[in-house]
Amino acid sequence: MKKISPVSRSGRFAHEVSADVAQFTESISFDHRLWRQDILGSMAHVTMLQKIGMLSKKELRAIVRGLDTIAKEIKAGKFKWKPELEDVHMNIEAELTKRIPAGMYLHTARSRNDQVALDMRLWLRDEIIALLGEIAGLQRTLVSLGEKYSDVLIPGYTHLQRAQPVYLAHHLLAYVEMLERDCERLWDCHSRVNVCPLGSGAIAGSTLPLDRVLVAKLLGFVDANGKPRVSQNSMDAVSDRDFAVEFCAAAALLAVHISRLAEDLIFWASAEFDFIKIADAYTTGSSLMPQKKNPDVAELARGKTGRVVGNLVALLTLLKGLPMTYNRDLQEDKERLFDTADSVRATVRIMAAMLRNTKVNRAKCAKAASDPALLATDFADYHFQQLFPPRTEAIAHELLYPVQYAKHFDPATGEMEQPVELPSVAEEVELLRRFYQIQASREKLKRTSKSSKAKKNF
Repeated sequence: MKKISPVSRSGRFAHEVSADVAQFTESISFDHRLWRQDILGSMAHVTMLQKIGMLSKKELRAIVRGLDTIAKEIKAGKFKWKPELEDVHMNIEAELTKRIPAGMYLHTARSRNDQVALDMRLWLRDEIIALLGEIAGLQRTLVSLGEKYSDVLIPGYTHLQRAQPVYLAHHLLAYVEMLERDCERLWDCHSRVNVCPLGSGAIAGSTLPLDRVLVAKLLGFVDANGKPRVSQNSMDAVSDRDFAVEFCAAAALLAVHISRLAEDLIFWASAEFDFIKIADAYTTGSSLMPQKKNPDVAELARGKTGRVVGNLVALLTLLKGLPMTYNRDLQEDKERLFDTADSVRATVRIMAAMLRNTKVNRAKCAKAASDPALLATDFADYHFQQLFPPRTEAIAHELLYPVQYAKHFDPATGEMEQPVELPSVAEEVELLRRFYQIQASREKLKRTSKSSKAKKNF
């Protein structure tokens, strides 16, 4: 069997690691995406080492120049990742040491334990900022769609049954509120991500006089007042993944909100509702049925929620039984974290794009919103004010049963469509007639007002 010896394997071992173990334990296949953060962290680390007298200025310049060259090669796709070197940290360090003798000092007073904690925090900090911008874009799209169709009424639903008429804009702005809470949670999460763990070493820090505050400042780990933020306990710093769990939790709730929005859009795009028309570019067809136009973007957005929630559960399960401090189990955190960030960011972007290419069917919405039963609650309130001012609304519900009358009235004219058995109190029928006449008059006045305004503008 072929033997492979990663650089992390010391002389303590009499035999080299087997190929199948090397393949099983490597993480370069997915953690290579941390290369920017790893190089930035290394540059800050060697700058600090030079300041405390562990490196000469010449060695510092050589290391920084070497790291910069490697970064350019990775960005250009010319750098060759080697699985036998296990991870992104060892790949970059080994290549630097191969090119520059001073590269051997790169790992001074640093462990992969605090190094990976640093890289993940740097990476997630950037991802949160990017995601916040994308959520804001989705919010703006919802507001713009609401503004464009600000006069459109639709039935509001409870228990998936028609309840009361609402403005379409009001419905869309409900999701803006949800997304705003998501932003608040992400900002709050960001404050705990933004803590520098470098200097914690493998578990118990270092005997060298490290300047952790300098590193924190160089890497932007500062609060709103510019005060550096560094971890306070080395054992916690190298094993802490709360920040990753917290992000995945906030992302899972964001995914749930997007899923609910997707569900509404899927309903509205169906033939049974026909409230909206999604552009062809954001729908798909059927391999068998030529008439189909499927809202696959919204369906996948809904489906990815299960994936994101699953990542959260996987992370929590991963951490629940780990003893202090770092354990190799933690290698499994990255794919869950990466996938969550990738999934929610892609979903937020595509949902915003789809909504920018969605039109509202005014006629269908108006027809649905003209259902007389939608005004049953309004009539109950009106009836209560006229006949039972001192009584509770619950008593009015028991005494009036307005729905049985509402379904026989035409709201456009305020007239009975067919005779109904009169209640014991004849005033109720008269009140219902007056109520719908008021509603019809208001609609007529609104149409007249709009017509007059249009003529004036013309």
